[in-house]
Amino acid sequence: MKHWPGDAMGLPSAIRTERLTKVYGSGDTEVVAMRDATLDVRPGEVAALLGPSGSGKTTFLAAVGLVNTPTSGRIHIGGKLIVDGPHRLTNLRTFRRRHIGYVFQSANLIPFLTARENVQIAMELNHLSSPDARRRAAELLERLGVADRAGHYPSTLSGGQQQRVAIARALANRPKVILADEPTAALDSHRGRQVMELFARVAHEHRAGVIVVTHDSRALDLFDTIYQMEDGVIRRAAGGGPNSPRPLATGSAGPPDGFAGPAR
Repeated sequence: MKHWPGDAMGLPSAIRTERLTKVYGSGDTEVVAMRDATLDVRPGEVAALLGPSGSGKTTFLAAVGLVNTPTSGRIHIGGKLIVDGPHRLTNLRTFRRRHIGYVFQSANLIPFLTARENVQIAMELNHLSSPDARRRAAELLERLGVADRAGHYPSTLSGGQQQRVAIARALANRPKVILADEPTAALDSHRGRQVMELFARVAHEHRAGVIVVTHDSRALDLFDTIYQMEDGVIRRAAGGGPNSPRPLATGSAGPPDGFAGPAR
């Protein structure tokens, strides 16, 4: 069985959630969108989150991505406790920008920036020099097959092209956590599999933890772990690629690159 660089005894989880719950409203109007959602994604692991529409997948991803705050439960990223119920234990905006790559269901590109500029600005906000940011943006757009659209504005791109630019933007800062909400919905089967393979390669090569919400069963062999979500509850499902489950390898210690150690 193949061992990936992220599999190392002693490394904290890339993503760990403990009993996340999200409740909207109260009394007769109360809706429980997420209930005790718990999972653990290791560095170098790619996890799929499956489930019917309305099951809480997007709510869960938004909580892990520090976009929405859960009603209760804990979120650890890179071994550091980031969210404890409604309490935020760090500057979420800065932490998210530095450590999390997020692909939303809709591309959410800035309409007055070109494709290249949409990717480039993510790195410039993290203080990467403009020439370096421009170079990496070009590389990512090339890898995702939209280099020829680099100078075009979002309104002139197809839905699939917009989504690939959004994926490039999410990968721009080499994040240690990548979250993708239906990233292949607007792509054909060939492009969709290429994107999933890219996520897997980034995870394995850079020890990133990846969670992909998907309905696309054609690429499930690329995932290390598969979770099923229904009625706001997450359960581990059978399946996954040939490297799942992978035993931890020994010989390395310390948190993934770019993270502080566990919260004390």
